[in-house]
Amino acid sequence: MNDPRELLILRHAKSAWDTPAETDFDRPLNGRGKRDAPRIGDWLHDQGLSPDHVVASPARRARQTARRVCRPLGFDLDAIDWQPRIYLSSLPTLLDVLAACPATAQRVLLVGHNPGLEELLEYLGGTSLGPPPGGKRLPTATIARLALPDDWCRLGSGCGQVLAWVRPRDLVAE
Repeated sequence: MNDPRELLILRHAKSAWDTPAETDFDRPLNGRGKRDAPRIGDWLHDQGLSPDHVVASPARRARQTARRVCRPLGFDLDAIDWQPRIYLSSLPTLLDVLAACPATAQRVLLVGHNPGLEELLEYLGGTSLGPPPGGKRLPTATIARLALPDDWCRLGSGCGQVLAWVRPRDLVAE
């Protein structure tokens, strides 16, 4: 295939720390997170950026984020690929997750956690990143859109071009 790919890297929305969740894995979204995730989904919809494939961490806050983002896109929630290895993952693991994406997927949405997602963004984006907006590369519910080469299995350092970087606070609430 010779068509470029796009990767949408999305950090989960803001989670609640004051909950009876027994583990970090089980922490849910807080009120802001529940509002921010659909804003990102609406933005993706308005930009015509529906993913062909969604792969996400099964941690509760990432599951809630992925579902809230996918609803406005009309993406089948049962088709989300829940990958346990995304939780607390490192760069090599995330590259393996991307390498396992269907070869036919032109645009993939990856929903997960820091610091792994920031590490992936810095690796793929290389010099196209520039300074992070607001001082952090991926605050909660921030999405980075990257153009990538045509093979999910061959993603080298600096191979991506950042096309957009959007935080919920950048979007006007309607």
